[in-house]
Amino acid sequence: TDIISGRVSLASFAGLAACGGFSYGDVLGAGQGWAKSVLLHDNTRKEFQSFFERPDTFTLGVCNGCQFLSRVKELIPGARNWPSFERNASEQYEGRVVMVRISDPDPSRPSVFFHGMDGSSFPISVAHGEGRASFAGTPGQAAADFVREGLAPVRYVDNATLQPTMR
Repeated sequence: TDIISGRVSLASFAGLAACGGFSYGDVLGAGQGWAKSVLLHDNTRKEFQSFFERPDTFTLGVCNGCQFLSRVKELIPGARNWPSFERNASEQYEGRVVMVRISDPDPSRPSVFFHGMDGSSFPISVAHGEGRASFAGTPGQAAADFVREGLAPVRYVDNATLQPTMR
């Protein structure tokens, strides 16, 4: 609301963390509603687009924040193949512990979040009601392209073989 009202500008920010945990309303689809607040207000839209286009910024989306970023991908350079995050196939809130592996697709441009972690595998907990990644285009192919383009630095791996899995 501070950005929508013009009280705050992203011009002086280097980083943006879009938080999760129902931070933008305690409802399913909160990330989508949050995105519409940006996309449907011209000045706010320009503010976010300018931020994302700057080469000296980083952004982290967690939970609803990740859903939000996937819904404003038209403002983010290089995000055209990002998935949207939809309701789980089970129609239920799901929580579990999974194994992931970090891969640094371009060591010449280290990640602000994963630098020095290439090849690391470890368990993390995941919990969500809308965590199913939905890619546009040919099923399977779009997800494979996403990985090939280096857009998946954290991937699920089988906990026994530590080989990537597609979920």
